[in-house]
Amino acid sequence: MHIPDGFIPPSLCIAGYALTGGVTWYCLRKINRTTNPTEQIPKASLLTAAFFVASLIHIPLPPSSLHLVLNGMMGTLLGYYAFPAILIGLFFQAVMFQHGGLSTLGVNAAMMGIPALLAYHLFQLRNRINHKKQLWTRILAALAGAVSLGLSALIFVVITITNISQDLNVQTEKNLILFSLVGYLIQALLEGIFTMMLVVFLDKVKPEILKG
Repeated sequence: MHIPDGFIPPSLCIAGYALTGGVTWYCLRKINRTTNPTEQIPKASLLTAAFFVASLIHIPLPPSSLHLVLNGMMGTLLGYYAFPAILIGLFFQAVMFQHGGLSTLGVNAAMMGIPALLAYHLFQLRNRINHKKQLWTRILAALAGAVSLGLSALIFVVITITNISQDLNVQTEKNLILFSLVGYLIQALLEGIFTMMLVVFLDKVKPEILKG
């Protein structure tokens, strides 16, 4: 779910960088207003590494394959640190493995980072629930993981469909891209389950990690 260099027009690349710059500024502003802005940096660094490595884990799904994104997990555990962390992870993926691109870094960061922030706010709804809190923690964690990935996939599909080269068979390409939504639905379910399992584990052994 990475848009490579040369796939989208320069105007969209510039818009992506502008949006990513604005969201990054907003997140850093929110972080700097916390009591101890540097407290979460070790956790953010660890999860950035996990996000980076996750792109190398491919799940075969003929005729293609899927790879883990984990942006919902990032948002759930990191809050406003998630967007800068995802941006850094995507930068190193592009530089070291040509996974994505530098010209499309802004678009890719917005595509994965903004849903991560939405996942954070979705998961934080648990703080407003007093009835069956453990159950709601599981439900919201699963939703955060699944919805974040699903939203990123939807944005990716819209961008790719609207930027298909006219040198290709446009209708065939559209059908293949739309078919990929089935794979992304499966991936969203898997990432929702993974995020829920991780949150349940952390809630038992180190619940302060989930405070936000």
